[in-house]
Amino acid sequence: MVDHDSAYPVQPTESTQLGLWTQERLRSVARELFVDAPLVVVSNREPYLHHIDEKNNNLTWRRPPGGLVSALDPVMQAIEGGVWVAQGVGEGDRTAVDASGRVPVPPDNPAYTLKRIWLEQAEIEGYYEGFSNEGLWPLCHVVFHRPRFNASDWKHYQTVNRRFADAVLEEIGGKPAFVWVQDYHLCLVPHYLRQARPDLTIGISWHIPWPNPEIFRTCPYGVQLLEGLLAADVIGFHIRYHGNNFLATVEQELEARLDRERSRVVRSGHETLIVDIPISVDTDEEEEVARSQEAADQMEHFQVLFNLERYDHVLLGLDRFDYTKGIPERLMALDHLLQDHPEYKEKLVFLQVGEVSRMQIPHYQELNQEVEQLTQEINDRHRTTDWVPIILWREPIDRADLMALYQLADICVVSSLHDGMNLVAKEYIASRVDETGVLVLSKFTGAARELPDALLINPYDADDFAKKLDQAIQMPKAQKADRMRRMRRVVRQNNIYAWAGRFLQEMARSGGVEAR
Repeated sequence: MVDHDSAYPVQPTESTQLGLWTQERLRSVARELFVDAPLVVVSNREPYLHHIDEKNNNLTWRRPPGGLVSALDPVMQAIEGGVWVAQGVGEGDRTAVDASGRVPVPPDNPAYTLKRIWLEQAEIEGYYEGFSNEGLWPLCHVVFHRPRFNASDWKHYQTVNRRFADAVLEEIGGKPAFVWVQDYHLCLVPHYLRQARPDLTIGISWHIPWPNPEIFRTCPYGVQLLEGLLAADVIGFHIRYHGNNFLATVEQELEARLDRERSRVVRSGHETLIVDIPISVDTDEEEEVARSQEAADQMEHFQVLFNLERYDHVLLGLDRFDYTKGIPERLMALDHLLQDHPEYKEKLVFLQVGEVSRMQIPHYQELNQEVEQLTQEINDRHRTTDWVPIILWREPIDRADLMALYQLADICVVSSLHDGMNLVAKEYIASRVDETGVLVLSKFTGAARELPDALLINPYDADDFAKKLDQAIQMPKAQKADRMRRMRRVVRQNNIYAWAGRFLQEMARSGGVEAR
């Protein structure tokens, strides 16, 4: 088993041996794989939102923020002709679709079909806010928040998972299909699909950590979740450690035959392959946006808005406000840095950017209050007449905003307490077309396994964290450039098309394989 606390250099992959994975290469592979069977992606979050512009009485649209949809949308555009099943949440979503809930996307250049399903408020509260985010999310992230499971939430989770499966079955009719399910919201979808259509090829990608067996067994519905997942032909994790945890959990909780050498589980005559393939970003798209005039305009806007030209060092934290992201820990590390190095006062600023989320859940309300209070205390402790060290900015941002902020920050801080991958780290690297900048990265992210040239930190160790921030500030330009070039090479080689292409190839090889 790989040591969870250590980083290792990325190994040569199929991408490096056969040439770089690109959109065109993925499209070519998809044409071979999906000749007679379309690809259907299933996720909780939709890749496009429609809104009603009341002033002009017309529909507008946007791509929502979030690593998963940002990663998968270019994949679906590359493959062309597929279907994405997701929950519709935009206020204009119902207006945009046809009678069957379908709409071609991207709206300005359609390449695939978005199939929306609609959930009642009680279902959202039980399935999403309840079981998924008050139960499974803290269960899988070792961040000391007790998971909450209740029977009514579980019933909603089952009901909604069946509705997603029914939507897939409606789309494919009696035809063969590849169905690619996404994440912890939809553990039961493979099971419901397999019951109805044993011939389907099904894969599921798990984008958050998988806990060890002792933690997982606290879930009262754990056996049903495992059975739901093992109905898939392929289960994908981002790092081997999480896949090993999954195999250990199956071994402890179910009667099944495990082949650890081949990473396979056989249960009730069905064989499931367990793979570890790291998710990534579309480096070409990120670079294109980073070089765009829109991003340049936004850089000027942010420089004026935050008065950035006065500072020698701009540090950036960019996260959805979530208790797994280590936001209080990075603020406390900055506090330690300024106490140890008062010479940095008025010479640096820390931008903490990101929208609040899941505010219906008490832990998220508490986090928001904690971050506000910490910011005020640290700013009061170190402020001068016209300077404070931390700026909190929680406005919605688009892709050009992201790329502008990444390029303005000579240090990006990713301090997750536990993370399946973390695409902010990879987006930052992809954005640095000037090959400058320093990434300070938690060793508890999946990304740390691929990026040993980042400055790796333990976010719980405030003193060492502060020392790494100081090291980032003091790092010579030549060393920054060398580290960034190596990280950019890794991210480019293991890009989003490599992740998708390798996973879909495993699905094609594994689909319909029965135990021997």
